[in-house]
Amino acid sequence: MRIIVDAMGGDNAPQAPLAGALDAAKEYGVEVILVGRGEEILQALKDQGIDTLPKGVEIANADEVVDMHDDPASVIKKKKNSSMVIGLQMLKDGAGDAFVSAGSTGALLSAATLIVKRVKGIRRAAMGPMIPTKAGGNAVLIDCGATADATPEFLLQFAFMGSYYAKKMLGLSNPRVGLLNIGAEDSKGGELQKTVYPLLQKAGEAGYINFIGNVEAREVPLGGADVVVSDGFSGNVLLKGIEGTAMFMASMMKAMFKKNLLTKLAALVCKSGINDFKKKMDSRETGGTLLLGLTKPVIKAHGSSDAYAIKNAIRQAKAAAEADIAGDIAANIDKMMVPKELEHAE
Repeated sequence: MRIIVDAMGGDNAPQAPLAGALDAAKEYGVEVILVGRGEEILQALKDQGIDTLPKGVEIANADEVVDMHDDPASVIKKKKNSSMVIGLQMLKDGAGDAFVSAGSTGALLSAATLIVKRVKGIRRAAMGPMIPTKAGGNAVLIDCGATADATPEFLLQFAFMGSYYAKKMLGLSNPRVGLLNIGAEDSKGGELQKTVYPLLQKAGEAGYINFIGNVEAREVPLGGADVVVSDGFSGNVLLKGIEGTAMFMASMMKAMFKKNLLTKLAALVCKSGINDFKKKMDSRETGGTLLLGLTKPVIKAHGSSDAYAIKNAIRQAKAAAEADIAGDIAANIDKMMVPKELEHAE
């Protein structure tokens, strides 16, 4: 298994991608290709006290870097020699099995769509992050920001893609698919939700997906659904709201346990549970978000990813490549069709 990593993407490049690649190659037995400025990568290697690249890790030189200020739509034309573009081209050409980048989300989505391309018939690629739930597992949120203005057709396809993802990556035989909405009743929501609801219901009745109806935002972290279908705008608001709430709770717990000697002693007693909570809410444990709908696995890691997060993103990329979710999507594209009047023209 060969994983291509954008060594220049993210706030901590190239140190974090390099260190993460070294750990992943050793721990997961994968080969890693670091794409970026060779001299800077080698210098980062020397800074870690290593003179030569270990077995399983190699460098593919790329002189340019895509930064957060670059226009996503023009990255391919203006920065053909960037680590992101060259890495995606390598993935397309078969030099690797998956690609990982902590670079600009917009640029990655745009470049991956144009270079790696979507599965034939899929209208939009979607981001499917994992959300930890009270039940102890995770839920797939699709979409969380790739497509702010979605159509019923997009959401129908998101439901199928999220379901296949949950089956392969979460090991769920019949994942529950819910539509993010402001109420449980089928009459709730805006025009988009009201239009796509019967389409999802029909797919559920046909046995293609396990559609359970609408799911409210508060039910998501409680395990109300295994796959939460949403337009990118609403999904992103939900995701950021959950992240903010987790940060608030963590800070409140920290202040509470530091209040006096007795609370500090209580913290020692609860240390194991506190650490489990922190780990469950730590986005570094997942590593990144898979862009669903592309012909090959592309993982978007957080821009602030450290070496641990990159290592886990590589693990996720390996698992996604082995799962071949794109194959499931391609094999079932005919089930995701919508009435002509609801089709979105490219």
